[in-house]
Amino acid sequence: MSAARPGPAFPVVPTPDPGDRLCPEPSWDEAGRPTGPAPDRERTYSSHALASGQHLVDIHDHLRSELEQVRGLVDQVLDGSTDAGAARSRINEMTLRQNSWTLGAYCAAYCRVVTTHHTIEDQAMFPRLRAADPRLGPVVDRLEYEHGIIHDVLERVDQALVAFVGPAADAGGLQRAVDELTDTLLSHLSYEERELVEPIARLGVLA
Repeated sequence: MSAARPGPAFPVVPTPDPGDRLCPEPSWDEAGRPTGPAPDRERTYSSHALASGQHLVDIHDHLRSELEQVRGLVDQVLDGSTDAGAARSRINEMTLRQNSWTLGAYCAAYCRVVTTHHTIEDQAMFPRLRAADPRLGPVVDRLEYEHGIIHDVLERVDQALVAFVGPAADAGGLQRAVDELTDTLLSHLSYEERELVEPIARLGVLA
């Protein structure tokens, strides 16, 4: 089955997977990911349809940007330029109060944003896509599966932050958790965009 990658007639470009992996063991088999139907290269799209597809990329790019901020905060914690408690607070509040950041809260807020985004997709967008084009079923199933894996990864990030502020101060565990989040999330976002931006536009499903 051909991958659902937009052809020349579809100008919305998914953000590519950087390809670099920070962890030696992947969280899933990327080669086994299903692909949806190939788009009709002769099809034309309205500006509204294109905006719907672009919206998913824009949301994901925001998550990518904030992930970089999370990694920057963790780097500061590990090199001693900020403390883990302050970083946790900043992650919790990152997208809520941009001028009131205090790694724990910052991380927790980012984790909540990712979880909320995935919940909206699982409960609203994915069922509509599946109903509108049943050929997308295997892709949607895989994306839902990856959401579950990412949820577990987010839990490990929070646990690593809590452990880091304790007496053991496991810096290696914190770095591994954030590296795993980086690998899984960037891979997932790119896969989702590659498979769904064209169907979202074609089917009129808002991201």
